[in-house]
Amino acid sequence: MLEIFPAIDLNNGKAVRLHKGEIQSAITYGDPYEFAKYFEKIGAKWLHIVDLNGAFQGSPQNFEVIKKITTHTNIRVQIGGGVRTEEHIQAYLKLGVSRIILGSIALQDQDFAIKMSQKYPIAIGIDAKNGKVAIHGWQKTENILAKDFATSFKNTAVEAIICTDISRDGTLNGINIPFSVEIAKQSNKYCIASGGFNNIENLKLLQQEFAQHKINGGVIIGKAFYEKQIDLERVLQTI
Repeated sequence: MLEIFPAIDLNNGKAVRLHKGEIQSAITYGDPYEFAKYFEKIGAKWLHIVDLNGAFQGSPQNFEVIKKITTHTNIRVQIGGGVRTEEHIQAYLKLGVSRIILGSIALQDQDFAIKMSQKYPIAIGIDAKNGKVAIHGWQKTENILAKDFATSFKNTAVEAIICTDISRDGTLNGINIPFSVEIAKQSNKYCIASGGFNNIENLKLLQQEFAQHKINGGVIIGKAFYEKQIDLERVLQTI
């Protein structure tokens, strides 16, 4: 069974979506708190949040929005974007966040990421351009393959890997299923596929492939919901 993670990307306190991670492509959809309440109402158990301001600036920037969501809803929140220190992690956990996503810092300092996973609920975000890991709000690509990076967390306490094919993100062209399967197999972790989800058929194909390879995981749904390409309530009832 796939877990569904409705997504909210935060930019200056508003819910937005980007095209391939480019901030100038941002489309604003409204109040993130109202979306969080709606996602909880229709049965979502998790909410995936990216602090875009934090990702670009290197430290969390939308604490008040997160606090409002965690205080006034019961939906579990996983959040990433600019989390670079243990203090950032602790601050989010004090707000009631359920899981912290480490991205850029996990590549720059794997020992730190692994150490944090032994103390806190940590997911690793692996975002790839042409198969290589991208960091700092996807502005910089490193010379390391995403699949090799995923292997680094195979025997660690990391809870989950969130894998994004940047070339698909915000395009509604469908999840890159082979990439998601490869990352899941290399890491041997619960794997959350992200980037380009577009319809129920895409969901069923991902579900079939994960089942075939005995992968436990989920999928992040963002633009397809905001652009009314799918009925998210129906999706949650189908899974």
